[in-house]
Amino acid sequence: MRTSIATVSISGTLEDKIAAIARAGFDGVEIFEQDFIAFDHSPREVGRMVRDAGLAVTLFQPFRDFEGLPEPFRSRAFHRAERKFDLMEEIGTDLILVCSSVSPHAIGGIDRAAADLRELGERAARRGLRIGFEALAWGRFVNDHRDAWEIVRRADHPAVGLILDSFHTLSRGLDTNSIRAIPQDRIFLVQMADAPRLQMDLLSWSRHFRTMPGQGDLPVASFWEAVRATGYDGVLSLEIFNDSFRAGSTDAVAVDGHRSLIALDDEVRKRLDPRAAGALPPRSRSSGVEFVEFAFGEEAGNFEALIGALGFRRTGTHKSKRVSLWSQNGVNLVVNCDPHGFARSSYLVHGPSVCAIGLRVVDAHALMARAEALGATPFRQEVSVGELDMPAIRGVGGSLLCFVDGHTELSRLWDIDFDPVAPDPAAAPVGLTGIDHVAQSMDHDEMLSWLLFYTTILDLGKTPGLDLADPGGLVHSLVVENDDRSLSLVLNGSQGGRTASARFVTDFFGSGVQHIAFDTADIFATARALEAAGLAVLPIPENYYDDLEARFDLPDAVAGELRRLNIMYDRDGEGEFFQLFTQTFADLFFFEIVERRGGYASFGAPNAPVRLAAQNRLSRHPAMPRR
Repeated sequence: MRTSIATVSISGTLEDKIAAIARAGFDGVEIFEQDFIAFDHSPREVGRMVRDAGLAVTLFQPFRDFEGLPEPFRSRAFHRAERKFDLMEEIGTDLILVCSSVSPHAIGGIDRAAADLRELGERAARRGLRIGFEALAWGRFVNDHRDAWEIVRRADHPAVGLILDSFHTLSRGLDTNSIRAIPQDRIFLVQMADAPRLQMDLLSWSRHFRTMPGQGDLPVASFWEAVRATGYDGVLSLEIFNDSFRAGSTDAVAVDGHRSLIALDDEVRKRLDPRAAGALPPRSRSSGVEFVEFAFGEEAGNFEALIGALGFRRTGTHKSKRVSLWSQNGVNLVVNCDPHGFARSSYLVHGPSVCAIGLRVVDAHALMARAEALGATPFRQEVSVGELDMPAIRGVGGSLLCFVDGHTELSRLWDIDFDPVAPDPAAAPVGLTGIDHVAQSMDHDEMLSWLLFYTTILDLGKTPGLDLADPGGLVHSLVVENDDRSLSLVLNGSQGGRTASARFVTDFFGSGVQHIAFDTADIFATARALEAAGLAVLPIPENYYDDLEARFDLPDAVAGELRRLNIMYDRDGEGEFFQLFTQTFADLFFFEIVERRGGYASFGAPNAPVRLAAQNRLSRHPAMPRR
């Protein structure tokens, strides 16, 4: 398979786009006509620029409103086509995309359209060129790939073939199995695009909301599987119309695009043949968070007092660095105050923060091989003799995602790199039993990128996103998690600059972890223990509890304890959810403690507006009303 992307999919000048596409690892590029028209170099120079970057021009597109025209429009269309053929020869591509007509002058009829394409194919063949016909989902007469194929079949010319586009098929809910009957040599190129499910007209949906495969809700893998089943092994290209992508980082979007195609093709190849040669290692099974590492300077003492009140005890010190391990019932927090290395660099940029997350996986080295094949950036720093060289990649905001497994020396991390410390006999656990989820805040435009990153590398699936009301605006939130919820990552972003999430990104100088939620089996016992330890929790207004009692039939004793201990509550069917929050440390991050009962699987979204308002009241930089 050769990969390609249309220049319309990313931002920048045509020169910028070509360079970014090459850096991302694509084999080719579709030249979008408007990008070429706006560029100040000749077609021959554009072609040379593409080849010098190590790419091929896979397609020139689009050629609109061609088939089914009466005279004099038909003759004009053929004249336009000859001009485009001149341009193609100079650029150095042999394929042009002809999309089905939306012209008000067009006349329907499959035979008429086939005759037009046959003549166009004959003209193209004289120059060694080819025609690819594509059904637009909103085409006036041809809006179904099955009709487009019938037109190509009746045209019966070797220079006339079919171009398939996943959006045009899937947005209309067409049966992808019909693709399997198309001869593979008659498919000239395949374009891929995903999209969220939206209730709107097809043209607007297509022009503004397409996404990379895996970022939306369309069954793109089933589409590509149907194409692959024909024996097609040609160019797989991206044509993405998305306002955010065209305003975002050229390189980042290009990397996402290449990652999405490699992951998609790997998934489908394994569906068709589980032992396919050259397949990537599978998405690694994850079983939770092994550790969270914090970078600190002079604030470390205050932070250690906080986690000490949360029931963590110092259980180890690093053999060669100013790093300490704090643990409670298998939950591990690492406090890194070393003056050298990655954590120190992270601290200088972001201040006190989470600089790394360690995940438990089945095979850390196989995961690294997959991650690097999908364009992730590996990380390595010098380690002392006898210490572990832990596999890691760059994650959100430049932080690290580290991996440990159970069958290599990585399983002995705490014994190899740390010396044990006798626990303080006065310290007592408060019942925290695990990490329920980790929440990361980021720019809204980054969310789809990190969604793709997590779901293509790890065994995580996405849940439907939702919007949370913050005093400063709306925060969009989505969750990626594995099947048993042993690993859940919450991604939060907002387009406005006044929400808590946006202020975090601004104050933090980038994206990162804003809060960590711990599990407990008895939140009331945990809350009383925290109260006894003198931990300041987030105060929840009385109005919330008055409303809670009106909405839920809670026993008086339970309602009273919720109120007294500042515990929040939600119910979903038979499931119940309890939440308790610390106050925000350094106005940057905070901790949450949760208890789930009866299969509750959500994250307390109805409580989020109250929690966000309470945090806003205590913030040093609250969201201020516009005047």
